[in-house]
Amino acid sequence: MIGRIRGLVVSRVPGTVVLEAGGLGYEIAITPRGLSELPVLGEEAVIHTHLHVREDQQALYGFPSESERDIFRVLLGASGVGPKLAMAIIATLPPSELRRAVGSDDVSALEAVPGVGKRTAQKLILELRPRLELGDGELPGDGGGLAEVRAALESLGFGAPEIREALQAVATDGPTEQVLQQALQALGRAS
Repeated sequence: MIGRIRGLVVSRVPGTVVLEAGGLGYEIAITPRGLSELPVLGEEAVIHTHLHVREDQQALYGFPSESERDIFRVLLGASGVGPKLAMAIIATLPPSELRRAVGSDDVSALEAVPGVGKRTAQKLILELRPRLELGDGELPGDGGGLAEVRAALESLGFGAPEIREALQAVATDGPTEQVLQQALQALGRAS
């Protein structure tokens, strides 16, 4: 599998970027947000990728971070979700918003994705919740920061359900101290 490509940006069009690495040009499907985070033509970029293979096609899907790529892979595991819908979900809902929407049963957030109606959104929430929580609530690719926050909250006497709700209510992309402070505020114990 091709997990990451570092190369020169040689083409940028809506939905696609071409990176040249080792004399090869890799055409990679990418979300508008991911495309906007890339450098200008001729500069080096690193894109985390997923190689999707079907019997009649191979396609690379690219993401600015490992966490976005990991969420893409989780989405592909849901029934009825192919690469096109998974990319539309990621383009509409960044990883932290998707986790929050799934954790809080926010059907309307998923309905904002083109091609997702109410029934599909409800089905996605049911299927994604256990996959996004992965035992202790962390996604693959989350660093040790969430584990540290979780451990700190447990040492303060909070239970797993309370911690999970607090972490779903806050942005978990920031520094550990900031996430901990926001989680404490969400739990009603501002430091």
